[in-house]
Amino acid sequence: MIVAGIGCRRGVTAAAIEAVLGAALARAGLGKDALSLLATAAAKSQEAGIATVASALGVPLVCLSRSALEDAGERTATRSARVLALAGVPSIAEAAALAAAGKDARLLLPRIALGGATCALATSGAGP
Repeated sequence: MIVAGIGCRRGVTAAAIEAVLGAALARAGLGKDALSLLATAAAKSQEAGIATVASALGVPLVCLSRSALEDAGERTATRSARVLALAGVPSIAEAAALAAAGKDARLLLPRIALGGATCALATSGAGP
C-alpha cells in the first residue's frame, strides 16, 4: 500500500496538489496508479483541492484526527516549527502518510513542498 500524505495552505488549488503529488511520485519512481489513498489532517477536510485530486485519481481520501497525526508525528523525518505550532506535528504530510499506512509504515519519500502544498509518501510494513 502506498499512501500520499498531503498538507497545504488554505485554499490551495487542485492543480497545486496534483503538481506536488506528481513530483513526489516521480522522485520515488512511482506512477499515479501505485497510490492506494490520499491522507491529510481532519483540519484540511474542507480543502476542495485535496478532495478533487483524490476523486480524479479514484482513490479514497482519509482525514485523520490530530491525535492520530500526533502518534505518527514521532516517526516523521522533517520538522517545520510553523506546522508544529499550528498543528501539533512536525509535518502534516509525513504524519498523515504514516498514520494512514499503519503502525508499521515507513516513509518512502519525506515531504516535498511545491506551490503551497506538501506531499510525503509512505508504505505499509509490507512494502510497495
